[in-house]
Amino acid sequence: MNEVYDRQAAWKPKPRPEWVATLNAIGRGLNADSVVPLNAESLMAEATRNTGLDDFGDDGWEEHFRVLLKALDEEADLHLAGRLLTRSEFLIYLEARLNIIEHYKLHPETEAEVIDSPVLITGYGRSGTTILFEVLSQDPQFRVGQKWETLFPSPPPEEATYTTDPRIAKAEALNGLFDGILPEMRALHKTGGDLPVESLELEYMTFLSDMYPIIFQVPSYMRHLEKQDLQSTFAWQKKMLKVLQSRFKCAHWLMKSPSHLPHLAKLLNVFPDLKIVLAHRDPLVSADSVVSFLGTLYWLRSDNPWGDGSAATWALTMQDDRANVWDGIIALIENGRIAKGNYANFHYDQFMADPIAAIQRVYDDLGMTLKPAIAAKMKAYLDDKFQGKFGRHDYERAPDDVIAAERKLYKKYQDYFAVPNEI
Repeated sequence: MNEVYDRQAAWKPKPRPEWVATLNAIGRGLNADSVVPLNAESLMAEATRNTGLDDFGDDGWEEHFRVLLKALDEEADLHLAGRLLTRSEFLIYLEARLNIIEHYKLHPETEAEVIDSPVLITGYGRSGTTILFEVLSQDPQFRVGQKWETLFPSPPPEEATYTTDPRIAKAEALNGLFDGILPEMRALHKTGGDLPVESLELEYMTFLSDMYPIIFQVPSYMRHLEKQDLQSTFAWQKKMLKVLQSRFKCAHWLMKSPSHLPHLAKLLNVFPDLKIVLAHRDPLVSADSVVSFLGTLYWLRSDNPWGDGSAATWALTMQDDRANVWDGIIALIENGRIAKGNYANFHYDQFMADPIAAIQRVYDDLGMTLKPAIAAKMKAYLDDKFQGKFGRHDYERAPDDVIAAERKLYKKYQDYFAVPNEI
C-alpha cells in the first residue's frame, strides 16, 4: 500500500449535520438522477431560460462538460445534497459563461484590456498560500477576485459600488449552504461572498480544470483532463480578468492556486510578465494536511469520499509525482524562463516567526514596494486573525517509517529551496 492510501485510511470524516443526514437518507429512496438531472441538455436549457442567451462559445468547452457530467453520474456517487449542490453550481457556471460571451459581443473593446504583471502565489497545498494571499490582498495595488464577482461576473463590477453590490449577498447565501452541509469547512478554508478566491474559481466555466477532480471522484474525467492542453483554460482566466477589471482596475492582479504549480510554463505563455511567489513548507506536513482537506471536500458531496482512490491520488500529486514536480520549476529557474526579479520564495516557517519580515522579502524579491502604512495594515489583519479563530483543522500525522522514506524523496526540493523539516 503506497503513502497516499496510508493517509487516506487514516482520515475519518466528521458526522454530518442531522438535516443533511436526513435529506440524504430520503434521497436513497428516490430516483435522484431524474429528480435532480445532471445532463447537458437539461442544464444548458435551464441556463438559457434563466439568461435569455444561447451562445455558450465555441472553444471546445462542451466536450469537457459532457465528459464531466458522464463521470458524475457513473462514478462520483453523489448523495442527494451533493447532487442538488452540484446542479445549482453548474447552472451558475453556465449562466456566467453565457454572460461573458455576451459581454464581449457588446463590448469588444474589453479585449484590449491589459493584465499588467499579475502576481501568482503557488506551491504545495496547505503550505501557507491562503494566509499569504489574504495578507497581500490588504495592499491596494492588488486587485483580488472575490467570490461574488467570479460567480456573477457580468455586468462587470463598478468601483463605486464594489463593496455594496447586491451580488455579494447572493454569493454569501450560496456560501451559507456550504457551511450548512459541511460546518468544518470554515476551519479548513474559510470562504465568503466578499472574500478572495483562488484562480481555479475563474476556470469553472471552462469545465476543463484541475478543480473538478479535487471536489469530485471522477476517474474518467481525470484521464480526459490529463490528455488536454490547459492553456485554453488559462486563456479563459485572462478573458475573465479583463472583464472584471474593465470598470474597476488596480495596478496588478493578485492570484493564488496551488494546483497551478505543474503548469507554470503554460501560464507564462498566457501571462508572459507573470510574477510568481513560490510558497514552501515541509512537504510531509503539507501532504498530511492535503489528504484531510481532500477527504473533507469529497465528503461534502458523497458518502464514499475516496471512491477507487485514483482521483484522490491524482489531486494529491497534482498530475505528477509530488516529490518531483519541483524539478520542472527548478529547470524553469535555471534556464531563466522564471527570471530573477519575477519570482520570490515564501517560507512558512519564516512567516510564522516574523510575518512582516517574510512578506517584506517577497516584495524585495519581486522588485515591489511595501509601504510602511500597508505593512501596518497587514500586521493589524494578522493580529485580528489568530490561529484557530474559525476552528482547528486536525489531521493524522504519517507514521515514522513513512516519514523516513519520504524524506529522501524530497531531499532535492528541500535542499534547493532551503525548506526545513517540521516533523
